[in-house]
Amino acid sequence: MSAGGRILRQAIAGQRKDVIRASLLTAGHQVGEALVPVVIGLAIDDAVATGSVSALLRWLAVLVALFAMLSYSWRFGARLGERAFERAAHALRTQLAQRVLDPRGGADAAHLPGALVNIATGDAKRVGLINHVIPMTAAALTGLLVSAISLLSMSIPLGLLVLLGTPPLLLLGHLIGRPLERRSDAEQERAAHTSGTAADLIAGLRVLKGIGAERAAISRYRATSQDSLAATLRAARARAWHDGALLSLTGVFIAVIALVGGNLALSGDISIGDLVAAVGLSQFLLGPFELFAYANGQFAQSRASADRVAEVLSSPSAVSGGTGEVVAVSGRVRLSDVHHGSLRGISLDVSPGSFVGVVASDPAHATDLLVCLGREADPASGVVTLDGIDLSTLDPAAVRSSVLVAAHDAVLFEGTLLENVAAAARRPVDSVLGAAAADEVASSLPEGVETAVSERGQSLSGGQRQRVALARALAADPPVLVLHDPTTAVDTVTEAQIAEQLRSVRSGRTTLVLATSPALLAEADRVVLVHEGVVVASGTHTELARSNAIYRGAVLS
Repeated sequence: MSAGGRILRQAIAGQRKDVIRASLLTAGHQVGEALVPVVIGLAIDDAVATGSVSALLRWLAVLVALFAMLSYSWRFGARLGERAFERAAHALRTQLAQRVLDPRGGADAAHLPGALVNIATGDAKRVGLINHVIPMTAAALTGLLVSAISLLSMSIPLGLLVLLGTPPLLLLGHLIGRPLERRSDAEQERAAHTSGTAADLIAGLRVLKGIGAERAAISRYRATSQDSLAATLRAARARAWHDGALLSLTGVFIAVIALVGGNLALSGDISIGDLVAAVGLSQFLLGPFELFAYANGQFAQSRASADRVAEVLSSPSAVSGGTGEVVAVSGRVRLSDVHHGSLRGISLDVSPGSFVGVVASDPAHATDLLVCLGREADPASGVVTLDGIDLSTLDPAAVRSSVLVAAHDAVLFEGTLLENVAAAARRPVDSVLGAAAADEVASSLPEGVETAVSERGQSLSGGQRQRVALARALAADPPVLVLHDPTTAVDTVTEAQIAEQLRSVRSGRTTLVLATSPALLAEADRVVLVHEGVVVASGTHTELARSNAIYRGAVLS
């Protein structure tokens, strides 16, 4: 079974009870629907043809009971089917969220954030909808069976026509649905890519405006959007062809049933009531066949979406699991001959409780260091240890609770400023607000720390976002804090204040600052210079600024 098939099976199995109940109730509804023309035919033969009022009243009472059953079974069957659909979709969204948030990472390697959102919403919904389609399919099959039995009881040729004609019709429907499945997959793929592109453009809107790249961004999105539109139109044409072809086939099939029934009535093989029932059943059969057309198309789309969901859920992890835990972290960090990306055998020893600055002559060195320290990836060779324990042997979640890597472009969440800072606070928020100069941000906002912050912090300026993000990192108070360019968007006066306060707040806790800010580096116990992937110099900021030309070029130019 394919990975997508397993996802579909899982979605059904998780809601088995509701799906079975919904199938029974909707099947009961179709039984009632099929019996209505049969009862009318019997009423014509038993009451109308004989002129019996009592028989007419009796058959009217039967019809009332039938419609009462129809109302009950449809209402509760549809409710159960809808519940199974929504619960299955919710369960898939939860699984996708857990996979994306898995500390081992890897789910976002091949997908833009917008694409992941599209899969967690649109694709999860399409897969969950299978639980609504199954009862409909069961109901259609039941209605078809009851109709065939009813027609057989009236006339064997009519019944055989339905029984023998239905399988080829269903096979044709399956074959017709193949192109729709392929085009639905392409449609969802392009829609997800368009969503991802839009999310990226919105996130970088201020940067785009700042560098005057709006036209290029618009052109890029227009091209992506047009690709998505073309894929959607192809899928819509496939759906229209699919539905039209099936309706044409079923229309011809029903017309043949009515024609055969009419001939049988003219020859006297069936009664007038049987003819009315046969015509009514042939018209009723349009409903089950329409359900088959809907179900077949939905199955095709659900399979395509299930493949996309499975692709995310089965995506390889960026790092291995690891089971080790760190009980009491002193904060000693050591890199021994680490090779990763642009790093070429870097070795670095950070003592517990020290404040160390790291200057990278190439921004790629800083990025690769952050990846290794945060265990977003394990180094190709060499070892990164925390208190002497290899990070690759530790649970990634345990690593990140002990080593917090705060990127310079950290994202803020929708909510109040206070909620953003206190999200994982282990120390009083007031103290870290002052240390990060975020108290000044709060005082400039209309409702202070209770002011709402928009998604990704877009309602704040770049400097304000940086200060709030720094306050959040300080509030977490991890044993080891790694900061990457935490003050690039603030003015020099504020930067100097933050540098002074940062050392005080982190006293006794290990802190690494990857930056080129003289104000921050001047507060460090030690500064190391990384050049061409290795540590080439170490000392205080003053010593390195006086003695090393590469350092001066990186920090003072």
